[in-house]
Amino acid sequence: MPDDASAPAHYAHLGVFSDWVAYARGSRERSVRRPAAVVRRLAAEALAVPGSAGALHEEPTDLQAGARWTADGVDGVELSWSVGFGPRTRAWLLRPAGVTQPLPGVLALHSHDGHKRRGLEKLADGPEPVPASIATLRAGVYGGRAVANHLARAGHAVLVHDVLGWGSRRFPLEEMPPLLQDLAHRTRGMIPPDAADRDQELGHDDVALYDAAAWHHEHLLEKYCTLLGTSYAAQVAREDRIALAVLAGDEGTADRLGAVGLSGGGARVVLLRATTDQVDAAVVVAMMSTYDALLDQDVVSHTWMMMPAALAGHVDWPDLVACRAPAPLLVQYRRGDALLPLAGAEAAHARIEAYYADAGEPAAYRGEFSDGPHAFDLPMQESATAWLADRLRA
Repeated sequence: MPDDASAPAHYAHLGVFSDWVAYARGSRERSVRRPAAVVRRLAAEALAVPGSAGALHEEPTDLQAGARWTADGVDGVELSWSVGFGPRTRAWLLRPAGVTQPLPGVLALHSHDGHKRRGLEKLADGPEPVPASIATLRAGVYGGRAVANHLARAGHAVLVHDVLGWGSRRFPLEEMPPLLQDLAHRTRGMIPPDAADRDQELGHDDVALYDAAAWHHEHLLEKYCTLLGTSYAAQVAREDRIALAVLAGDEGTADRLGAVGLSGGGARVVLLRATTDQVDAAVVVAMMSTYDALLDQDVVSHTWMMMPAALAGHVDWPDLVACRAPAPLLVQYRRGDALLPLAGAEAAHARIEAYYADAGEPAAYRGEFSDGPHAFDLPMQESATAWLADRLRA
């Protein structure tokens, strides 16, 4: 049975199949809080990315630097690299203007948002004006701020990049199956839930149409991942590890590295942290709950990145983020989060605390609860920025 005693016997989105939860083994498996070393091993096995000749490389191929700019107290440079297949990854590396000495590095991981037309622009201002859809998105979940630029002005070298399915790594609409293109036209402005805020942008394709198509396409992408011997979660984690290697290898980055992400970006932080010990401090924002708490009516809202098939039936989500204890961890929870039930957040918080107690350093984990909806608002950003600065200080 689910580990949350308050969980309903009837699950709204399972309906007449609600008894399946008790029949299946997932909840029973996850109720066991396995030792951190076991969780790390299971994560390594489930999220490995095999290639035709063994494990795929986890270093960037053909890393190139492009345009440079200075604006609003930040120096920026555009980078690109290959992960071995598909279009090149586009990224921006940001630093406080005029600062040349090595700085602590922060990998800023963009959120999902059901908005896949763009990725890195959600978090960072570059040399061009901010697109209208990005300005709207930031106003809704980021307090109107370019978080990566704020982190750079605070004294960090910040890398933000597109990941598989977004921006430079997106699948072109015209290459999606005709069925998905038709579904996109039928559901434009309805899927994802906040798509009505997006529209045609001057000089760009129809953002709302693309995002509707991408919403449906993620399910197809997970099917292809399964047939290719991997998972969407594993592929995303690999691309983020490659980006971490880019940041670590930059001559302007010191040897202390952090990672931060909201929502789907928070899921990426969880996966990254579970699969590498190179993250010295991690911040997960509005993306933490036990799996069982989602079963009633919240699974539909979440990405395949959060549910790797070979892992989610055996290890709970908070166990993944806690498996590197006592490495410093900040998780920010929202009491009014419509995507993550408060009971699940509280259960996850207690579970993470137990891992850090086991590791002998309970103070290395901080869980912050605040009122409000699913977001990374300005007070949360200020807290996260100060926490990262303290933990990454040499």
